[in-house]
Amino acid sequence: MKGKLIIISAPSGAGKTTIVRHLLNSGLNLSFSVSATTRPARGSEKNGIDYFFLTVPEFRMKIENNELVEWQEVYKDLYYGTLKSEMERIWNEGKAVLFDVDVNGGVNLKKIFGKDSLSIFIMPPSVAELEKRLIRRGTDTPDKIMMRVEKAKEEIELADRFDRIVVNENLESAKKDVYELVDQFLKENLS
Repeated sequence: MKGKLIIISAPSGAGKTTIVRHLLNSGLNLSFSVSATTRPARGSEKNGIDYFFLTVPEFRMKIENNELVEWQEVYKDLYYGTLKSEMERIWNEGKAVLFDVDVNGGVNLKKIFGKDSLSIFIMPPSVAELEKRLIRRGTDTPDKIMMRVEKAKEEIELADRFDRIVVNENLESAKKDVYELVDQFLKENLS
């Protein structure tokens, strides 16, 4: 199992998913790694496209069978992880794997894959701006927003564990900066 990986992580509301979509539509030789989770699907999310939605027993069985590259229990019985089969599928297509993962998942993937991976932390301009974005998004209750802001403060402390930090003050500039970093990394020879 060998190939390149791009890891994009950020606190909730920093613009990570928008930047990942931009990379996928930019013509780079990337394919999105669909994560597995035990959380229920939201809105129009589809199994196998947005996530692999598993029951808690199914997820635990994958852990026992060593079918995950990395995983974590974010809250009790709320698991997220990366399936080995998903990475193999992408590498077999001759593409680099693109991850949109939470900050701890990004740190774990970087530890596992080292110099075969490029990890990018999308930094909000400030915690106050992040909170404004979460409020404008309109998807969370005030309590949930406060929880996300507190978690973001902890996640920002881990930014220095990533290869690069891109501040998303201006979305177009951030998309351009991330594209250039990824393009350069993909052109480098594998170790």
